[in-house]
Amino acid sequence: MKLICVEEHATDPAITRASKSTMDRDAPYLRWQSSPTATAAPRDRHRPVVVEMGEAVRLSADLGDNRLRDMDAHGIDVQIVSYSSPAQFAPADEAVPLTRAANDRLAQAIAAHPDRLSGFAVLPWQAPLAAADELDRAITELGLKGVLIVGRPGETFLDDPRYEPVLRKLTDLRVPLYLHPFYPLPQVQQAYYAGLPEEVTAGFSLGGWGWHHEAGVHLLRLILSGVFERFPTLQVISGHWGEMVPFYLSRLDSVLPTSVTGLSRTITETYRGNVWVTPSGMFDAPHFRFIRDTIGIDRLLWSVDYPYLTLDGTRAFLEGLPISDEEREKITHRNAEALFRI
Repeated sequence: MKLICVEEHATDPAITRASKSTMDRDAPYLRWQSSPTATAAPRDRHRPVVVEMGEAVRLSADLGDNRLRDMDAHGIDVQIVSYSSPAQFAPADEAVPLTRAANDRLAQAIAAHPDRLSGFAVLPWQAPLAAADELDRAITELGLKGVLIVGRPGETFLDDPRYEPVLRKLTDLRVPLYLHPFYPLPQVQQAYYAGLPEEVTAGFSLGGWGWHHEAGVHLLRLILSGVFERFPTLQVISGHWGEMVPFYLSRLDSVLPTSVTGLSRTITETYRGNVWVTPSGMFDAPHFRFIRDTIGIDRLLWSVDYPYLTLDGTRAFLEGLPISDEEREKITHRNAEALFRI
């Protein structure tokens, strides 16, 4: 069983340093992410567990032998690697050279191991025209397979008209956009998630709920603003079983029918035609069954969220699913091969 995992991360130290002051200002609670308390649960070798942040950062810096050893140990054939460093929070005058250098570094790692690694570009979202140019370079010259954005591109979401050049370029190049979550807008975080014990607030704001909710809102704004009407072939990937959205598609269609939205398709129809879903290491059989029944097996990709989660139990979970061999091949590699043209 060939296994391609599509949400597997690296960090770029230069981007991380450049974005640190913005993150410290907007989300000081990030320091609690993957705290010793949160990662203290007993390890279960049959399913992924959260990795302590310092260890995850160490692992994410490696794009060579150590990463490949981890992949080999757990039966991962290919990782499509993305940067979890949020380049949009770097100073505007630094973003373009930082992202170019990061994409060059990733492309070099892929060239050294072309049968094991592939990658998503990181873009300077502060300058949308420059971001479109870097996207073009990353795909046509470096051979990367798409774009991953960590959180919002700025104070607004990608439905903001200023980002249309990037969406147009994605469509022209026929490569997907991965909407990865990150911390909520500060005013949202304060109103919705603050006022609890610090570690509870952090988990509630981030991986427990808040950033998944915001990533789902991000995708829904793309649908409701008509982005997929203007760019009908644009393809988007949504992790963590779709960041809550699939579980509310029928409700969304009831409250926001086409007579209200003015769109040519229902929200569910757009979702099934333009969105791919991946588990991001949340290996839960009920989630899998719901997504298979709601979205369809042809729109399901696989991912572990390495190195923020361990690779434990990846193949065992897939091998234990009560599905046909053909369905298993689709979600383990054939769907990814079709989407990324590999």
